[in-house]
Amino acid sequence: MTRYIIRRLLQFIPVILISTLIVYALVFAIPGDPIRALAGDRPMSDAVRETLREQYNLDDPFLIQYFKYIWGIVTALDFGSTFNGRPVTDIIEQRLPVTATLALVTLVIQTIMGIIAGILAALYRDRFFDRFVQVSTVTMVALPTLVIGFLLQLIFGLNLGWFPIAGVNNGISSYILPALTMAAVSTGILARLVRSELLDALKSDYVRTATAKGMKQTRVITRHGLRNSLIPAVTFIGADLASMLGGSIIVETIFNLPGLGQQVFASIQGQEGTVVVGIVTLFVLFFVVINLIVDLLYGLLDPRIRYE
Repeated sequence: MTRYIIRRLLQFIPVILISTLIVYALVFAIPGDPIRALAGDRPMSDAVRETLREQYNLDDPFLIQYFKYIWGIVTALDFGSTFNGRPVTDIIEQRLPVTATLALVTLVIQTIMGIIAGILAALYRDRFFDRFVQVSTVTMVALPTLVIGFLLQLIFGLNLGWFPIAGVNNGISSYILPALTMAAVSTGILARLVRSELLDALKSDYVRTATAKGMKQTRVITRHGLRNSLIPAVTFIGADLASMLGGSIIVETIFNLPGLGQQVFASIQGQEGTVVVGIVTLFVLFFVVINLIVDLLYGLLDPRIRYE
């Protein structure tokens, strides 16, 4: 197990380097002068402009800028600073709790709803509930996130008044509608995945044997059928949890949540490339760590899986 974890951690190094290099290149390619954008309509002397460009390495070649950025992260966990002098780590510390809370609430909602809907659809195959799950999940997957968010705001926020439609001033209730928006597509996919895997498991020989021995139906489903059906579901949930952080950009903007996603959107508009790269680098780190945790969970779900 230890050797496997070390080997996986070493494999993460090129993944992180390549991912951050691509993001840095895209930010580097954005047209315009960020120093001029910082000044706006105010006049700025050439001396001040050159000092700022030297301070933020803007006159260096692309690869030199990138390696200086990576070196700062490796040696001092320094993700750089904004053109106003504020460290990116301060922005991350301030906004990460909002994005993390949104991701966790979304994870809970989609896991509970998706697994329960998938189990019931498999148990009542070709009946009303099964057909309802199939139609509703296809509908959720087909609708864009933007449309789902606006519909939830209109129905449950404005018309019914059950939940706030913007901000985080109302505690955990402020995250319900954004979480439902983020969970809509994933819940549909997860429900169909659990349904398909559970149907295959219930047809297997070991489930038939357990039923023939007189084991209770609920135990057959939970201990034999469901447990062996959860590996694909866990894979999907883990990958989706990692992608939630990046996918929060649209949702946080719609619901005006002061999280990392909204900050990325604002930084792109303000040409704050250092902030964008710093936050995306954090997203990449989260992604690789979560995928490692998911791989380790396989051994708990299926004892036949061994790590070498």
